[in-house]
Amino acid sequence: MWFYIIIGVILVAMGFAVHVLKWYFLISGYNTMPKEKKENVNTEGLGRLIGIYSYINGGIFIVMGVLNALNIRISPTPAIVFFVLSTVVLLIKAQKYDGNVFDENGKLRKGAGKQFAMPAGISVVVLIGVAILMLISVQPAKVTFTDDGIRIHGMYGDTYTWDTIESVELREGLPTVLLRTNGSEVGSTLKGYFKTAEMGTVKMHVNTQCPPFIYLKSNERVIIFNMKNTDETREVFREIKEKMK
Repeated sequence: MWFYIIIGVILVAMGFAVHVLKWYFLISGYNTMPKEKKENVNTEGLGRLIGIYSYINGGIFIVMGVLNALNIRISPTPAIVFFVLSTVVLLIKAQKYDGNVFDENGKLRKGAGKQFAMPAGISVVVLIGVAILMLISVQPAKVTFTDDGIRIHGMYGDTYTWDTIESVELREGLPTVLLRTNGSEVGSTLKGYFKTAEMGTVKMHVNTQCPPFIYLKSNERVIIFNMKNTDETREVFREIKEKMK
């Protein structure tokens, strides 16, 4: 809750400082330009662009924090995706306010292509990275059995040896999630560490829309996971019970 609100307030304050107070020295890149190049930058237009970007993103994060405070759970994924995409748009559009890159007719100045290529390249890398991360995040849990224990693969995966597993249960529901402390939440897929009302902090590898769920307790830590379908989850549970005998 407070994480989203703090981030939102920082973004809004930054936008206000640049847009309204005209603290252009806060703009990365502009503050290190030689004086003659600074004179070619449309600081008013650039400040307005940064202000709009900061107000919108900051407002979204503040709203998310308020909703979490009211126990209205929504996935942070759309907000994060919007933040990344809007940052890419900002990096690209900001170049148009730089008279060292574009002339008064909006045409790219000769030899300025290298300067424009950097934000474009960063944008492409960021988009590809986000796409790969989201693709990995939504993959269903995969487990393998060995003589020593069970291994859960993928993000936040780990190996749990048979001698450390204290209990295993199959349940139809999940505990009430209060906070994502260290993990990912993409749609109905939860991976990582989550603080819950009933069990404290647990590790999850679950698709919330595909019960049942396996509750594994190892070294006093609860790990909750399920497979890509009900039958596979029940089969994995049956095999764990068999191995524990």
